Amino acid sequence: MIQTENSEPFGIVVAGHGSRDPDGIREFEALIELIRARAPQHVVNHGYLEFASPTIDQAVAANLAAGVRQVVMVPGVLLAATHAKNDMPSELLTYARAHPEIDFHFGAPLGLHPLLLQLVQERIVTAESASPHTVRRDDTCLVLVGRGTTDPDANGEVAKFARMIEEGMGFGAACVCYSGTAKPLVADGLRAAARMGYARLVVVPFFLFDGVLVKRIYEAADALREREPELEVLKAGYLGVHPHVADVMIDRAREAVAGRAAMNCSLCKYRVQIVGFEEQVGEPQRPHHLQVRGLLEKQRGCAAAQDKPEFMPYIPHPIEAESFRIIAAGRDWSGFPVAHLTVLQRLVHTSGDFNVPDDMYFSSGAVEAGIRSLLRCKRVITDVTMVQTGLKRALLEQLAIETWCGVHDRETLLMAEAHGITRSAAGIRRAWEKFGNDIVLAIGDAPTAIMEATRLIREHGWRPQLVIGLPVGFVGTCEAKADLQRCLQVPRITNSGTRGGSPWAASVVNGLMIDALNQLAAYEPD
Repeated sequence: MIQTENSEPFGIVVAGHGSRDPDGIREFEALIELIRARAPQHVVNHGYLEFASPTIDQAVAANLAAGVRQVVMVPGVLLAATHAKNDMPSELLTYARAHPEIDFHFGAPLGLHPLLLQLVQERIVTAESASPHTVRRDDTCLVLVGRGTTDPDANGEVAKFARMIEEGMGFGAACVCYSGTAKPLVADGLRAAARMGYARLVVVPFFLFDGVLVKRIYEAADALREREPELEVLKAGYLGVHPHVADVMIDRAREAVAGRAAMNCSLCKYRVQIVGFEEQVGEPQRPHHLQVRGLLEKQRGCAAAQDKPEFMPYIPHPIEAESFRIIAAGRDWSGFPVAHLTVLQRLVHTSGDFNVPDDMYFSSGAVEAGIRSLLRCKRVITDVTMVQTGLKRALLEQLAIETWCGVHDRETLLMAEAHGITRSAAGIRRAWEKFGNDIVLAIGDAPTAIMEATRLIREHGWRPQLVIGLPVGFVGTCEAKADLQRCLQVPRITNSGTRGGSPWAASVVNGLMIDALNQLAAYEPD
């Protein structure tokens, strides 16, 4: 335990991300030993969000068993993105509720600390010293590779870090790329940097530890070196196990206890409206990692016990089950493919009309394509929020499916006004730009949304995995649906006539999610 001025003793839990790569786990645990050695008065334990063990709850339990009355959770990550803003605080809140007698504090991630700038400087100088060539810095391009997240603030911090190194060390230019999620990706970033005309590239993984992603970064650098033999490509080290990293973590713990833990809230997408992320303001903090918490240990246990995957089939409420018993007995279903029955019976349940299935249109393999895309792409785009709201929350969470609707975003309004189109059509155009092909598109309100989707499919090669088009109305509705039926480039589900609406589109997606979950529950690995 540590005694600071005017404070009670406290312990530290370093919350790591976790990795499937044993090299990354070994380095993280070596850093924990270094923290203990540099601050022996601390009670220090560590846990992982994902894949590895011990888990964070086990680390907290170990801390409390040592008798501390204050616990500081320090995110063992570089930047404040989803893990540091959602997953780790959610874990801490759970423990605080379970142990009201303990004072819990949450520290800031390592961030752009001056000691980390010095450490990257050291890694770059070491890489340069290994080269037989002498090249001026102003004839060298720095390539800083970040992890990449869905949080623009965290991605922007990588760019800021690169700019500070570029100017501080006198590089001719700096190029930023990411190992995933954000763009440009590593291969694209290296190609762009190679075309800039510099004699040397210095590739720096902005990562704490070794692992699968760092190895891929180095492989991409090696591939570029082979393609461009006239260009010198140096591979600098990642941050790794170093006294500077240990000292920054200790500082973050002390800041938290003193009430000085600082997050960059001014550009946090959960607090203020950031362009392109307006819908996430005020989004509740909820963990996203529970399915892979301690996964490697679970897998070893499952292999020994030959357990099945942890998915349970969909269990309807008794009233819902009785409704579907009545629907199943209420008409002859033998003329419909078995694969369509869940969706069709859901539509009868939503509309209260046994004749709805007779007007439905399914392109060949549409249901199967929809299920595959929900499980693989895990994103549903809707034309209006009513469709989004009608999707079953429990199913979305079980299948880890994200939803997006841009109809009320400021950029959608600006685009609609500038191009003279409806907001629904503008929202579809934004979805095409933001997410590309890996989506299920569910349209339940606006014929103009269907028209824009089919235009983008035919004229710009857009290929959503499935298009559901079931708007209701009299102006352009029948024509838009008929045009969707003729749109042979994509799988599609629609109907004839004026009937439909947001509940219908949501019901189709819900039916597909139910079938997807039931397929997972029935799956038995070899």
